[in-house]
Amino acid sequence: MERAILENYLADFLQVNDFRDYCPNGLQVEGRGEINRIVTGVTASAALIEAAVADGADALIVHHGYFWRGEDARITGMRRRRLGLLFQHNLNLFAYHLPLDAHSEVGNNATLARQLGLEIATRFGDQNVATLGTVASGSTVASFARTITEKLGRPPMVIGDAARPLRRIAWCTGGAQGMFEQAIALDVDAYLSGEISEQTVHLARESGVAYIAAGHHATERYGVQALGEHLAQRFGVQHRFIEIENPV
Repeated sequence: MERAILENYLADFLQVNDFRDYCPNGLQVEGRGEINRIVTGVTASAALIEAAVADGADALIVHHGYFWRGEDARITGMRRRRLGLLFQHNLNLFAYHLPLDAHSEVGNNATLARQLGLEIATRFGDQNVATLGTVASGSTVASFARTITEKLGRPPMVIGDAARPLRRIAWCTGGAQGMFEQAIALDVDAYLSGEISEQTVHLARESGVAYIAAGHHATERYGVQALGEHLAQRFGVQHRFIEIENPV
């Protein structure tokens, strides 16, 4: 398929223009004009670019791309190496941040819900990025933590009463711990995100709402995979998700 067709389709499908984001969403680095093979991954690291090149990709689609607000704009060091690899191999780089978090079908929150057996009720927070829903009846914080360990392949950090019955839950993948107070106001039993900071521990203890940190990378692996599969089915392009291990 033509690069421009893919770019326009993704802009519409992910509703890119509906979001105020910290980075440009869409085509970030232009490569070859014809796209037959797509590689997806979480972050456009040098390791992922090298793996995409080795796989014969024409386009790389990621959640974490480049050109973040407030970054040093100079093309030196790590940035020069990454961009140099893309230019050298004429590889397109597409990146979708908040649009991929929020999408109702292939978004990070929606796909994590399917992994963990969560039922989505509604969305909340700035730009409706975060999600509110329920866990299967009979769950506790401890039993849900075991489900996370089994499904994501890593144990979460849990702050709160492990024996607490868990029914109503809010979640937002990645680094969204800043929405914890909004979740507490929604009368949830627990809030799940990727990361946790020192002050968040005290907020969980004092509010009585459990905080579950399941990993920034670990919670954001599934949206971009689902997006790649969607494109493969719709357009007949080849797709492969490449996992670059990340403990955070």
